[in-house]
Amino acid sequence: MTTPVLTGNPGLTAAEVARREEAGQVNETKRRTSRPLSAILRANFITPINGLIGVLAAIVLVFGSWPDALFAGVIIANTIIGTIQELRAKRTLDRLSLINRARSRVVRDGATAEIDPARIVRDDSVLLHPGDRIVVDGPVTESRNLEIDESLLTGEADPVAKAPGDEVRSGSFVVAGTGLFRAEKIGTESYASKLVEEASRFTRTDSELQNGINRFIKLISWLIIPIAILLIVSQLQELEGFRATIVSTVAGIVPMIPEGLVLLTSIAFAVGIIRLGQRKCLVQELPAIEGLARTDVLCLDKTGTLTEGGMDVQDVRPLPGATGADEALAALVAADDSPNPTMQALADHLRENGDGDPGWRVIDTMPFSSARKWSGVRFTDNGTWLLGAPDVLLAPDDPAALEADLLGAEGLRVLVLATAESATTTDGAAGVRPQALVVLRQRLRTTAAETLEYFKEQGVRVKIISGDSPAAVGAVASQLGVEGAGDTVDARRLPDDPEELAEVLEANTVFGRVQPQQKRDFVGALQARGRTVAMTGDGVNDVLALKDSDLGIAMGSGSPAARSVAQIVLLDDEFATLPHVVAEGRRVLGNIERVANLFLTKTVYGIALALFIALGAVGAWIAGNDQIPYPFLPRHATLINAFTIGIPAFFLALAPTFDRARTGFIGRVLRFAIPAGLCCAIPTFIVYLLSLARDGTAGDLPQTTAAITLFSIALAALAIVAKPYTWWKFGLVAACGGCFALALFIPFVGDFLKLSLPGAWNTTAAAIAVASGIGALVMWLVVRPKHLAS
Repeated sequence: MTTPVLTGNPGLTAAEVARREEAGQVNETKRRTSRPLSAILRANFITPINGLIGVLAAIVLVFGSWPDALFAGVIIANTIIGTIQELRAKRTLDRLSLINRARSRVVRDGATAEIDPARIVRDDSVLLHPGDRIVVDGPVTESRNLEIDESLLTGEADPVAKAPGDEVRSGSFVVAGTGLFRAEKIGTESYASKLVEEASRFTRTDSELQNGINRFIKLISWLIIPIAILLIVSQLQELEGFRATIVSTVAGIVPMIPEGLVLLTSIAFAVGIIRLGQRKCLVQELPAIEGLARTDVLCLDKTGTLTEGGMDVQDVRPLPGATGADEALAALVAADDSPNPTMQALADHLRENGDGDPGWRVIDTMPFSSARKWSGVRFTDNGTWLLGAPDVLLAPDDPAALEADLLGAEGLRVLVLATAESATTTDGAAGVRPQALVVLRQRLRTTAAETLEYFKEQGVRVKIISGDSPAAVGAVASQLGVEGAGDTVDARRLPDDPEELAEVLEANTVFGRVQPQQKRDFVGALQARGRTVAMTGDGVNDVLALKDSDLGIAMGSGSPAARSVAQIVLLDDEFATLPHVVAEGRRVLGNIERVANLFLTKTVYGIALALFIALGAVGAWIAGNDQIPYPFLPRHATLINAFTIGIPAFFLALAPTFDRARTGFIGRVLRFAIPAGLCCAIPTFIVYLLSLARDGTAGDLPQTTAAITLFSIALAALAIVAKPYTWWKFGLVAACGGCFALALFIPFVGDFLKLSLPGAWNTTAAAIAVASGIGALVMWLVVRPKHLAS
């Protein structure tokens, strides 16, 4: 679709565009909204844990029999399940990123056209309007008070005025004015290939959860080596055959490896992305799901978040002695070739009333900016007219300003139409005389009050910040039932000292007349107090705060600049989606912690059993007593791990949960896994020694007794981790226990696993050991100090 061009530059012709496309002079880059298939397969197959398990399986196949290598099936499961889930997440990301991708306006054949940024060709004339993200580099050819924010490139927050001949670079964005520039550096030559595409890329940014898991894996990897050597030495003392020694050693190492922990973490994140994608929520970085679950302060930009896009003109009130207000408004609207929502509402109002363009000749325009809070036009024969915030343009005691305050207290947005003796974007306005008040009515989101109440119940402190007048912001907050709405703070009177600013932020909820730089200061001050800060926004004035916050949340209809720096984009602008994002984050964190409890419990009892057996065997050899073989074959470990960890962990990782996210993931997991692992290992080792002394090493009874003991206590640990209980969790635990029992009672399965039905003595011994292990675990959970339980 094309529209008439508001510039004298006709741009390229269709033939010129075609020639450049044939020459490959197109702004095409390798867009990576997610990892390619080859990278997904490689990342899921070639992992340290898969490599370790693969080596152990190869050793067993060389020195033992294939049933003892069944534990290697986790490699196939890891690869298939992880790849499928990540491919689903990839499709979701790619589809949503395409929806989220902003289009560019170019001038071709004398008309403007909206095209995909990838279709821009060299020498294209690109139009710029407020909020546009610049995606290629080139010189400005036309400028109408064009101001560019280059903070994402230079770190400087102040907008830079651009005149014809000045360079604009991709990665920056327009904050005021309009203009035209020539696309000179495109594709990989421009900053766009490195900066713009980065916003929608599938990333694995570090998080507390992932860092904790990685530290676990690293620690365990270092522990396995000396323990494996000790186990080999101890088993060589007892076993005649080297092959059996190797198989026993592998059986001792396998339980130490948390093979499914990384897989289930990735699955939980990927499923979270898919679920949120179904709600039109684009998660641009995986750990962003975790971020909002940890958030304890949510900064909300009123416009576009609590209110819907657009507004309606309720009234235009001429002031005493004023004339020509409607005509002046129509002239201002006609002079604005890039109207914001306020000007669009005025245009709709004037059109309904039949007020057309009066034809005033324009000398100069001063576009609206969030820093100035006003816009204006200088006309040839009609002077200078301004439209902006009454408390910025007028003196506090001006009757028009007082009337505007009264209207703002009712939740209305009020602008003053005024004349001025002089006005510039650099020096401000002088000789301002109010002519009329423009009263606008904002559209509150129907779901805003309910969503704010949700965050209050969840203990997330909300800060409402806006560039509007304090009275107007407070009125909106009052309508939504926000506590502290009556004590609105005027941000122009806030202290500059970060510590003093943090004190005011902690004590208050609603802030008006907030400057763009102040939003960034708000985020920094709260973060300095140890707060995890999420920031919502939709305009160019929100970009710096979105970028610096722990979690930036942009509206889909907002500026391309805001969407590009945010980690989460609400594509349908629905504020009520945020509770679902919180719920997904809590589901991921809570369930991964449960899964980590299970896998690390297995690691602890694997390490403990290996040490007990190794040290016991060495001690027995020194004393000249019978040696102590390792109690399990790899197939036993596969059976126990499958039904106490692997299968149930998969379901628990995807279950709903509403626990609030807390810091201290590593400490909590270790405080459960270490005692739970020891409660599994010690009774198992003791009952195994007793069974060896009674039944000897010739049969399977010692291994069976030890397997029953270890499985039962590990199943109890699973039942504890599965809280809070639901019917399906009871069924899951019962099914896992039933499958293990069937393995004992079905003869050919028992023969395959080298397990036999225990006799009365073995059953009694195992029952006593299980009762003691479960009792010790329950006692630890019940009587441990409260500070250890947190």
